[in-house]
Amino acid sequence: MEQTENYSERAILVGLITPEQDERKANEYLDELEFLSDTAGAVTVKKFLQRLDYPNSKTFVGSGKLEEIKVFVQDENNDISLAIFDDELSPAQLRNLESELKIKILDRTNLILDIFAKRAQTAHAKTQVELAQCRYMLPRLTRLWTHLDRQRGGIGMRGPGETQIETDRKILLRKISLLKEELTHIDKTKSIQRKNRGKLVRVALVGYTNVGKSTIMNMLSKSEVLAENKLFATLDTTVRKVIVQNLPFLLSDTVGFIRKLPHDLVESFKSTLDEVREADILVHVVDISHPCFEEQIAVVENTLSELDSKGKPVIMVFNKIDAYTYEPKDADDLTDRTKENITLEELESTWMSKMRDNCIFISAKNRTNIESLKDLLYGRVKEIHTKRFPYNDFLFEYYDEEQ
Repeated sequence: MEQTENYSERAILVGLITPEQDERKANEYLDELEFLSDTAGAVTVKKFLQRLDYPNSKTFVGSGKLEEIKVFVQDENNDISLAIFDDELSPAQLRNLESELKIKILDRTNLILDIFAKRAQTAHAKTQVELAQCRYMLPRLTRLWTHLDRQRGGIGMRGPGETQIETDRKILLRKISLLKEELTHIDKTKSIQRKNRGKLVRVALVGYTNVGKSTIMNMLSKSEVLAENKLFATLDTTVRKVIVQNLPFLLSDTVGFIRKLPHDLVESFKSTLDEVREADILVHVVDISHPCFEEQIAVVENTLSELDSKGKPVIMVFNKIDAYTYEPKDADDLTDRTKENITLEELESTWMSKMRDNCIFISAKNRTNIESLKDLLYGRVKEIHTKRFPYNDFLFEYYDEEQ
């Protein structure tokens, strides 16, 4: 039993370099895919990249690259049991790749769904993940019944294989309908809970996955939300009452976003992200030490647009300044500077001038500038609170005197 639990599947990762995705970006995506694989419990043995104008409609990669992958997979010394592709595969691509490589094939969407299923703890999260999985499976049912191919009829293919697929499709559609009803019921309950919280100002932590939102949540609320160096450590939205300088407000920690987040998952988790839609202030947490932090910012902003949450007051919190590194350029190097050559001080100056007083640079790990973050939150929350309760200003002074 212990061996089964500790067993890690050995995987290869496959991606493409395309006109829309240069080599640098393709490598970054594969690095992220490796992190996802590690989170799911797989060990990455090798990465394969191919330059193509667009994915091959039959096998995603070209025939030459597929043969190279096949040789590597069939080498018993490599012990490969899983191939993960960095884009969503069509049912035909999945079927053809499994037929050629004779191992389990996953795409990025399936991998993320698997991680979400593993991480889901509450009934709400489990229902949302199951709904996304059912939506993902629906167009891929054919591949599950390839063992009945020879039993199918001729032109009309009315054999038992096709009958079974149609039966399964009806079952799956029925299940999707039931899951939607269950989510609607849960959403109504949660909506009542939100109304019962009164009119306290609501602040929501948003950001790319693994940027430190839960760590910040724990510091501000003095709670113990799970925080670890894994993608999607937090799936369920956690809400805590926080008091800064005698001013109470509600702080919520939400699921992190990621590039190429499956559409079905966004749809399923929209109800979880109601905390984001109903927030008065968004605190956008960014990992400043990540080489692609600007792209991650764009991903979060695009996802917020999908959720109709753009346009709210935003505080940018650049976290992990303790891990930020840069490479100074040599004096005789006349090439243009890249992001790797920019100092943290220059970045601070740039973003401060762009965001004015709505951004701050911190290290949640070392508690650097945490008090400044609290002061910034206090100021923004108080602005909204005094507009909402203009007659309550004297309460702060009275509370201070009582203390």
